[in-house]
Amino acid sequence: MSFELASSSGKKCFTNDVCKKIILILDHFTTRLLSSCCKMSDLMSEGITIVEDLHKNREPVPEMKAIYFMRPTAMCIDAFINDFKPKPKYKAAYVFFTDFCPDDLFDKMKKSCAKHIKVCKEINISFLPLEAQVFSCDNAEAFKSIYTPNSQDRDQTLETIADQIVTLCATLDEYPGVRFKKDLNLNYGKKLAELVDNKLARHYELDDNSKKKGKTQAQLLIVDRALDPVSPILHELTYQAMAFDLIPIKDNLKDGSKKEALLTEEDELWVKLRHMHIAEVAGQIPKLVKEISASRGEKKQSDEKLMKKMPAFRKQVTQKTVHISLAEDLMSHYQKNVEKLCKAEQDLAVGADAEGQKVKDPMRTLLPVLLHPHDTTDKIRAVLLYIFSLNGTTAENLNKLIQHVKIEDERGYILNWEHLGVPILSTVSPRIDRSDEETYKVSRWTPIIKDVMEDAVENKLEVKDWPYQSECPSAWNGSRAVSARQKHKGSSPDDLRSGSRLILFVLGGVTYSEMRCAYEVTHANKSCEVIIGKSPYRNFVLLVQKAKLSLLHEK
Repeated sequence: MSFELASSSGKKCFTNDVCKKIILILDHFTTRLLSSCCKMSDLMSEGITIVEDLHKNREPVPEMKAIYFMRPTAMCIDAFINDFKPKPKYKAAYVFFTDFCPDDLFDKMKKSCAKHIKVCKEINISFLPLEAQVFSCDNAEAFKSIYTPNSQDRDQTLETIADQIVTLCATLDEYPGVRFKKDLNLNYGKKLAELVDNKLARHYELDDNSKKKGKTQAQLLIVDRALDPVSPILHELTYQAMAFDLIPIKDNLKDGSKKEALLTEEDELWVKLRHMHIAEVAGQIPKLVKEISASRGEKKQSDEKLMKKMPAFRKQVTQKTVHISLAEDLMSHYQKNVEKLCKAEQDLAVGADAEGQKVKDPMRTLLPVLLHPHDTTDKIRAVLLYIFSLNGTTAENLNKLIQHVKIEDERGYILNWEHLGVPILSTVSPRIDRSDEETYKVSRWTPIIKDVMEDAVENKLEVKDWPYQSECPSAWNGSRAVSARQKHKGSSPDDLRSGSRLILFVLGGVTYSEMRCAYEVTHANKSCEVIIGKSPYRNFVLLVQKAKLSLLHEK
């Protein structure tokens, strides 16, 4: 999937002039957006010489033109107007909004400084592309707004997320059928599905040829975090998930020499290693060490061709050094503490031990964790897994567990899961049998979202559990679908099919293990690309009283 910044011809366009050698002015969101899509060298190749912050004081440069790439909000519009009143800071303005600009804000801008605006367009890209098959809607308050009881701005937050999902579909040129997971406790997924479907219909009412665009062969599934409360709690042992769970990093990593290394798709080694189990990554370390040693020997050579390749050469050595350091750090964490937790966590999550014997008394599995001097948050994670394994527990038993972990004043660590739609008493949905799949004993849990992906690809989702908000043409019929449950076989990005798309959006955040599932199902299937997205959950920790869970960290 390629997220390219492509402008769309809209009703609000002054002219189509092209700027050269200009200043690029961004707000906070578009700064993050461009950072995820391109490098400064890419901008410079397009004639952009300076990048500025819209909300900071800037010196006037009246001889230069300025491109404004920003969200259509009152704060951004006011900042833009201030740049041209009373005296213009720039020669001309080329304005690009991330999505639809409300008429009142557009009229305010036009009235104040229309003569300085050469271009004004709306671009359908108000989401953040995090990875090749992962996106996020950027709203730090979304999680709190949606899941806080008696929230006053839940509806508006869902409206905003729906608009962002529509811009994703527009960028992909998809008009998908929409389905949602039926939930007896919460109806946020149903509400969001209705909003997205209605907004998609309005967006595609007329295309450039004045013809209504029909549904494409794509499906959009709206999922709530309550579908799988286990995956965010477990210690996931793949490289990417461990790094963001156990190491205090967000977007980057500082190695021993205090150099910053971005963990992005620009790092080919990161892309290669991120979905591997830590045991496999550890097996790569001796090879990387040997390569670095050999590379340093080559560095001493004076060969002219080698010197020309030095920047790329140094970059490769730096990347390898960073990942050696990170992998060793993660293995240290694993051997010191995590390894002792994983067996109990997996037994509670799967309901059986590594030999396939059913766990008859989950409390006997939990007790060793509670009695060991583990960190409080690790004990809380184990207690939650125990409760989930029983589909709820009694108030008396819960009080005893809370007292044992010594969180009497912070019961929200556990009780607030109810606000996500995870009830005290619930029923178990049948799982796909994966007992014959090869895996590590401490990594036997498979996220439920993978079941959903595979069933959707194979047209096996039950309509009573996954109602249609709107249907699309048959995207996957049995004659051309290859089972996603076949053994995973790696393939290059060039091998990814140009067939149908399955887009999943998870209200409440996505784990790294669930992100990995999107890639695995895509590679295992020959007719469908799976894309997964999330609502932001920066306030997730507020909801569960600062519980340190392994949800995907916000950038």
